[in-house]
Amino acid sequence: MAGGWAAGPSGGKRGRRSMAAEINVTPFVDVMLVLLIVFMITAPLLTTGVEVSLPKASAENLQAPKSQPLSVTLDLNGKMYIQDTEVSSEDLVSTLYAIAGEGYEERIYLRADDGVNYGAVMEVMTRMQRAGYRNIALVTDPKAQGQQ
Repeated sequence: MAGGWAAGPSGGKRGRRSMAAEINVTPFVDVMLVLLIVFMITAPLLTTGVEVSLPKASAENLQAPKSQPLSVTLDLNGKMYIQDTEVSSEDLVSTLYAIAGEGYEERIYLRADDGVNYGAVMEVMTRMQRAGYRNIALVTDPKAQGQQ
């Protein structure tokens, strides 16, 4: 009778059994694949800005910015936009001053429709420089790389 109790505090044979808990990763993988598909579908839709036909160029791509880039867009009708907000050419400098704060060293992107007059693009660049921006990047259509 005492033999059963002499096995110790581990509970005799119960102490020898080990429970191996394994995580079932199949549902986790299924969820991750669904999220991957959702992000692949929605990522192209997240590009902000006004729809313009960019000029073709075969220059190297710039490194991606660390934060949301600021862009000025000039469409075929001569309308000007900062991100998605329309601004007049007279208000461009004051609006960029207000946005800049201390961010004058940040890169600002200039997007212009392919049919816009070169002089109009240069006028917008001049206004952006007057607002204190020195790091201006012109956006082109990357699909033309390799074609010449």
